[in-house]
Amino acid sequence: MFNNRDVVNIYCIGRNYRLHALELGNEVPEEPLVFTKPSHSITEMAGGVITLPGTVGEVHFELEIVLKISDSYKPGAPINDCIDAITLGLDLTLRDVQSKLKAKGQPWLPAKGFKQSAPLGTWIPFPGEAELASVEFSLRRNGETAQIGCSKDMLFGVTELVNHIEANYGLGPGDIIFTGTPAGVAALEDGDLLEAYWGEQKLGSCNVKLV
Repeated sequence: MFNNRDVVNIYCIGRNYRLHALELGNEVPEEPLVFTKPSHSITEMAGGVITLPGTVGEVHFELEIVLKISDSYKPGAPINDCIDAITLGLDLTLRDVQSKLKAKGQPWLPAKGFKQSAPLGTWIPFPGEAELASVEFSLRRNGETAQIGCSKDMLFGVTELVNHIEANYGLGPGDIIFTGTPAGVAALEDGDLLEAYWGEQKLGSCNVKLV
């Protein structure tokens, strides 16, 4: 199974669910909004404690489907040959920091790329784009459902995301794609238990420590 230490590039898609864009007062994009995270932002969502900065404002959770590009990837290949695994990941965001950066027109890296800002669950085989769109994913926070999403509600689907990233930035084996978060994001509190579910299958969990 894929080792997270082998990740090359982390591409992330912003505002890919209409209701999420609207809940933060953002415009709905007309093409994929792409940003990146450093590979050092990855951590395991494997039942342990994730330590996050708690002195710079709110830290928001954003649960997302994450795609892993196939080791045999070739540009232009059918989408089922381009992706060989998926998981659920958290695009953790320093929201107050991000708001200040946006107001100044500056890059989001300090708000999105800090250490442990990309927890990843267990990788499972890619089921194909059609089946992907038939399964809901969810985040439970302290046992209560906080987010529910489905890829069929994405503004830009899997094929469109892969093609857009390849055409504009390049794409290859070892790259992963965070595909955007549904509505329901909120600030974390110290001690929160987060659990990520693909249907009824739990792919990851972690406890939050704010310092």
